[in-house]
Amino acid sequence: MSTFDYVEIPPDVIRLQSSIASDPVRPFTKISTPLPCSPTPAAAAAAASTTFSPTKSLSTLLLNTSFPAIPTSASPRKSSTTLLSTRDPLSIPITTVNFRRFVARVGPVFWLQDRVEEVLMWRCGWKYTGVWIAIYAFLCYFPRMVLLVPHTILAAIILFTYPTPSPSESVTTKNPPAPVAPPPSEGSVDWQANLQAIQNLMGAFCDGYDTISPLTPHLVHRSTYTSLILTLTLLSFLFLLPVLPLIPLRLLFFVLGVFPFIWTHPVTQTRIIPLLKAAVNGSIAKGGNASATLTGVTSYKYASLKIKLRRWIDDDRLDDKHWGAEMREVELWENERWAPGPSLSSSFGTQDDLDAVGSEFDVGDGSGSALLGAGAGTWSKSNLRPADRAPWTRARDGWSGVGGEVSSNLTFSLAPGWAFVETEGWRPDALGSWVSASGSNSCSASGSGDPIFGADDNGWVYTNDVWADPRRIPLEGWKTLGMTRRRRWVRRVYFDPALLENA
Repeated sequence: MSTFDYVEIPPDVIRLQSSIASDPVRPFTKISTPLPCSPTPAAAAAAASTTFSPTKSLSTLLLNTSFPAIPTSASPRKSSTTLLSTRDPLSIPITTVNFRRFVARVGPVFWLQDRVEEVLMWRCGWKYTGVWIAIYAFLCYFPRMVLLVPHTILAAIILFTYPTPSPSESVTTKNPPAPVAPPPSEGSVDWQANLQAIQNLMGAFCDGYDTISPLTPHLVHRSTYTSLILTLTLLSFLFLLPVLPLIPLRLLFFVLGVFPFIWTHPVTQTRIIPLLKAAVNGSIAKGGNASATLTGVTSYKYASLKIKLRRWIDDDRLDDKHWGAEMREVELWENERWAPGPSLSSSFGTQDDLDAVGSEFDVGDGSGSALLGAGAGTWSKSNLRPADRAPWTRARDGWSGVGGEVSSNLTFSLAPGWAFVETEGWRPDALGSWVSASGSNSCSASGSGDPIFGADDNGWVYTNDVWADPRRIPLEGWKTLGMTRRRRWVRRVYFDPALLENA
């Protein structure tokens, strides 16, 4: 038994006997290793070739990828007849070969895709797309000309590829025709371009699939709307049956064909679609501050559309005497002041005042904007100071000009022969087109829907305590220093010679 001279063994312990009869001390194993050195160029090239490169190793990567064991005659797609999708069994070598051939030969397909996208998305300007729209309109008007489209395409290809001899070549020299260019070789620039197009097309297809897939439950009885959709489909089918002979097919196909161009137009994508999305998402709420979400050009366009729609409705109500007479617009100015202090709610009261006097004013969605919240104070004409302008004035500055004061029923005398249009009332200027960015009371307007200057949704233009610095939203510091606001109202008048004779 071996002893340890460097260990003190206590006297009350029992040493365990080893069952191995041989010497328990094992000899050390000699390990030798070479010194580190830089790899040889051949070894470095071999290591670099193992990394993925789309120009050289794509097929190798497909072959070396770990796949589950596939039987020799595997065909996961079961079919009783031979189809294109089941012509060859599933095989990694066949997949690799076909993928190589597909990448090298798919170039013309993506060339055609790029040209269609340029035309449809207005990439080359309105003239380029407009020519194709005109050609489509010509085919819609003369539908039988569609039969000549294959001949036109074939002739265009032949003429476009006609070999033009160089000036140095003789006219009588007959050169053999140039061979057709072979598909791009693997690793070339064209081959990589095809591979990039395949990559992006796969992503676009997946994006389209993810967009449409949430709608499929409504068509496969996985939703409560399936029966409703079926009912509407059958009703529309029965409704269209007797109407089919009356539908102008040329106009119908023209509208259906031009609609994608209208949808992809830059104006539609940057202005109209964001406005529609905001309307659908509830950003345009009744009585709410819609300009907080529809700022800039979108807010301006929305207010402009509202004014045009209102004017179309008013025009439809005009009588014959109005259409044949000269018409103009007169304006009124409504002035209010903010009174800070405790209040349960912001008191606007404008519509009640107008209804009480029978002024036929229309404030639209609301007479004011609760910008400061409940309990902050009140907007009212009674808060105007003695030196302020009158609550209702005809002059823009509020206190100058002849006939600045307005009577209690919010009407005033017009020039002889002129009368208010009876079929419509006063309309607020929701654009604030009378406000300029410089803050002056000039009639110039930028018309760009500036988010700072202009009017809010109800036509109010907010100013400081001295009726200066007009803005569409009041500043926070104005709550303590004092602030005012103005709104412009317009109404149409017409000239009636009979009134001039009676006067």
